[in-house]
Amino acid sequence: MHASQQTLEMLYGAFARLDSVTMARSYSPDASFDDEVFSLRGHREVTGMWHMLCDATKAKGRDVWRLEYSGVAAEAATGQAHWEADYRFSATGRMVHNVIDSHFTFDSAGLIKTQRDNFDFWAWSRQALGAPGLLLGWSPFLKSKVRATAATNLKKYLASRP
Repeated sequence: MHASQQTLEMLYGAFARLDSVTMARSYSPDASFDDEVFSLRGHREVTGMWHMLCDATKAKGRDVWRLEYSGVAAEAATGQAHWEADYRFSATGRMVHNVIDSHFTFDSAGLIKTQRDNFDFWAWSRQALGAPGLLLGWSPFLKSKVRATAATNLKKYLASRP
């Protein structure tokens, strides 16, 4: 098994256990992460997001947390994975089933250099936000609002950590 494949197996195995410390070891110092909500640069931001999300799930939703992953495949430079997460969205308490496809690039040590996660934002917003997501989840307005809130929350979280 290639080192990049081992990195992805470690990442998702740790995520299933909400072990953000192990997840952080999967990323290169200059890692970047992009999805429908976050656009992050550098190890501190990327791994800070996972620490924040895992901490929130442990605090308000460990009882319903479930992660399943499949299609993990990686070679030296690129990789991909499919994962599905069931969780309680901490901001609203609503249950979410999110379906995500991830694409990766790796550095020479097999650590994640870039990660791009793709999911249906409207489907996510309907579950996580209820009526506002149903009515406006397709709109750039709601996506911008969610992105701004997530960025603010991450900034506060990182400021609270040494």
